[in-house]
Amino acid sequence: MSLTNFPAGDSPGAPIVKVTIPALSEMKRQGKPISALTAYDYATSRLVDECGIDLILVGDSLAQVVLGHDNTLAVTVDEMLHHTRAVRRAVRRALVVADMPFGSYHGTVAEGVANAVRFIKEAGAEAVKIEGPRIDLVRALTDAEIPAVGHLGLTPQSVHRMGGYRVQGKTTEAAERLRADAHALAEAGAALLVLEGVPREVATQITAELVIPTIGIGAGPQCDGQILVFHDLVNLTFAPPAKFVRRYADAAGLIRAAVEHYREDVEHRAFPSDEESYHLPASTREALEDRKLRRA
Repeated sequence: MSLTNFPAGDSPGAPIVKVTIPALSEMKRQGKPISALTAYDYATSRLVDECGIDLILVGDSLAQVVLGHDNTLAVTVDEMLHHTRAVRRAVRRALVVADMPFGSYHGTVAEGVANAVRFIKEAGAEAVKIEGPRIDLVRALTDAEIPAVGHLGLTPQSVHRMGGYRVQGKTTEAAERLRADAHALAEAGAALLVLEGVPREVATQITAELVIPTIGIGAGPQCDGQILVFHDLVNLTFAPPAKFVRRYADAAGLIRAAVEHYREDVEHRAFPSDEESYHLPASTREALEDRKLRRA
């Protein structure tokens, strides 16, 4: 295995400036777009961080793209903590946000805060994300000094109630309800707001009205930032992409080609080569040859 440690000291050039909640708020004020991606492991999150992404979400989407479940509902708090720790070890610049999984905040407010504390204290997350207009919980998290990221629109943990993954806020009443929920979350202390699967016009209005940054996914270009699932970005999802997904690379094709080439080399004894093998020192080799001759 190759070592994954960071080199001693920062690389030459400008020092790394850590992204914080106030820094993202300042980006909104200046009109500077916020880049965000999901990540779930050390290697991926290290690459994402080194590429200058502002926010890394350890999303409960790992239930599907990492663990192979049909939806996000099955992933547990312990599994989310495990992956958040791995991401935290890799990241030096981006803000690390952890998704609170289904069931971890659906009871009492006190239970939700207690689970959020685990993500901050045990896993090193710098904020937690919760779905839906849970105003009392956001207020309690803010009082507990835990930055809360809201999530409105298409909320995947509500897949059964919604009857599938459907665009939200398409009627006048639904759009007004989204707008009211967004304002309520911001007033309760939410640091950021994810808008997923909502019409561009609705997201534009909410973004213009809120002081806090909005992060869009399937919500149009006027949000203060954008987020995608990493596996969608690089074609590792084994399914047709959603309308809002843009694929920037074909990692599936690259990995398939590499693995197939490796398998062929093994089958034809082309790997490893002599240059990829270790050898005895000449003196040891000669001594073994002498022993072999004496035994003969």
